[in-house]
Amino acid sequence: MKNDLDSKTILSVYEYIQKHGEVTPEGKFFDGITAFSDIDAYTIYFQGSGVLMRYGFHNTYHLDYEHDKHKDDFIAKIDAIKKQIDSD
Repeated sequence: MKNDLDSKTILSVYEYIQKHGEVTPEGKFFDGITAFSDIDAYTIYFQGSGVLMRYGFHNTYHLDYEHDKHKDDFIAKIDAIKKQIDSD
């Protein structure tokens, strides 16, 4: 499975979740992913499938997870949302 996420995908998925997601105390939730940002929206976060992703400075991201399966499930969810965006 391709495990690279490009900036365009990350930002478009974030915007889509912000627009279509359900409001929760943690952020907006859509299709297994919660998206939120820090107070100044400089760093955005995705959380789901046992993964926390930080995206920000110089368009870089970092994934925190314990098992490769968590990472694979998380990226599959991001890819599925991106496919939904592309088909809309």
